[in-house]
Amino acid sequence: MLGLLINEKEQKELEYLLKKEMDELLFEVTCDDFNAEIKNSIKKRYITLFNVYKRFANQNELVNYTPRKNFPHVK
Repeated sequence: MLGLLINEKEQKELEYLLKKEMDELLFEVTCDDFNAEIKNSIKKRYITLFNVYKRFANQNELVNYTPRKNFPHVK
């Protein structure tokens, strides 16, 4: 486990970066150019980023990025 001390401005920047990356992954997973194995890797990465994001985000923002909403078959 790691600890991290950041100020509010840095927190907002991290939130922005995480949301931007998760949006990009959601776009990529809908692309027909990728096979199932690559899409599965994208979903795993999305879940990892979401787990970091949920430490920063408020409940209203968190709902939009919930893995179950974006990937219904994910537990």
